[in-house]
Amino acid sequence: MEAREHSQASLQLLREQLDSGRLRSARLMLHSLHPAEIARLLESVPLRERAILWEMVDAEDEGDVLVEVAEEVRDGLIKGMQTEELIAATEGMELDDLADLLADLPETVTQQVLQSLDQQDEERLRQVLAYDEDSAGGLMNVDIVTVRPDVTLEVVCRYLRVRGDISDGTDSIYVVDRNNEHVGSLYLSRLLANDPDSLVTSVMSTDVMPIPAHTSSADVVWEFENRDLLSAPVVDEDFRVVGRITVDDVVDVIRDEAEHSLMSAAGLDEEDDMFAPVFKSAKRRALWLGINLCTAFLAAAVVDIFQTTLDKIVLLAVLMPVVPSMGGVAGSQSLTIITRALALKQIDHTNAKRILRKELLVGILNGLGWAVVVAAFTFLWFGDWRIGGVIGAAMIINLFIAPLAGFVIPMTLRRMQIDPALAGGVVLTTVTDVIGYSAFLGLGAAFLL
Repeated sequence: MEAREHSQASLQLLREQLDSGRLRSARLMLHSLHPAEIARLLESVPLRERAILWEMVDAEDEGDVLVEVAEEVRDGLIKGMQTEELIAATEGMELDDLADLLADLPETVTQQVLQSLDQQDEERLRQVLAYDEDSAGGLMNVDIVTVRPDVTLEVVCRYLRVRGDISDGTDSIYVVDRNNEHVGSLYLSRLLANDPDSLVTSVMSTDVMPIPAHTSSADVVWEFENRDLLSAPVVDEDFRVVGRITVDDVVDVIRDEAEHSLMSAAGLDEEDDMFAPVFKSAKRRALWLGINLCTAFLAAAVVDIFQTTLDKIVLLAVLMPVVPSMGGVAGSQSLTIITRALALKQIDHTNAKRILRKELLVGILNGLGWAVVVAAFTFLWFGDWRIGGVIGAAMIINLFIAPLAGFVIPMTLRRMQIDPALAGGVVLTTVTDVIGYSAFLGLGAAFLL
């Protein structure tokens, strides 16, 4: 927590130095920051200050910073860079980070970057690029160390000393057979703590199962979370080790998924630039507003059907927002629970009916309880038990339908390959509004006229 507060204080001080024109002090402070901190700073300043700040970034850090910033910010920075600058920025980068960056570089630059690599690194990079970026193969780092099971620990230590260095975050060496197929993992702690004359096969671990390269990033997160992994080998279709995933890669995926869920709920993209031009941002948000407007008109059309009822019983107009509002909250609770369960793979055909039954029972119980409260309050307010009965009955109906919709909508959207976090809220609001207005005004027309 202290480190995070110190980082935020440093970024705040750097912004103040930029605002006051103390560029020399700002440059010195900027060079002391981690690339990820520089990326957050670039995302949090307007375009003009961003251009000045980007000029101050050390050329050796440019590639690492470009990997960390949001996609739209990255595109803007890349457009302002010369080809030679882009090629220089990619030098010395980890191959998995370089693979992420190449997807946004111009084709001519990508080809020159590939030509600048030695044959082994080029083959490894093309191997990563062959996989979807949201898969284990797209996340993996291909810079790994492998050993055979029939050698001694002393031989492994000598090999590591000759090699010179190993990638950051390495906690284990992967044991493979002659065909490079995965056999087990040799933890560095065991390598150092056991007799140098011991064979690798006698001290290696076989508990960590490798992750297939085509595994989705969401499933990779699940594996790390439920198996408490720090790293895991990645294998191809022939069970040959092709790379490794470390916990820092998984943390990035978790953060991206959290941002995606938050922004999708409003129809936005987590990669959007906060300081994008006004017209561009307005155009991007207009589609979501248009969809919401259509659903609002649908609800208004339902109200219009009961215009005669409202003209005769004006009190219904005063109470009309209550039922849809309660249904919207109840439905959102179920929608959130089911969407989370789908993301965590906690729901399938074996338990779906029981979960639905439980949500409906919760809806009925809440509906009955709050119907009594609302009916009593309405009677005390207007002195008419019939209006209280109508709104109470409508409340029961909508609080029964709301959790049903909160269950069915995300399940249906997932089958249609649509992200429930993106479209679920809009569909749910439409359902609860239409049912709420229909139930309340329909019952009012039936029993009050």
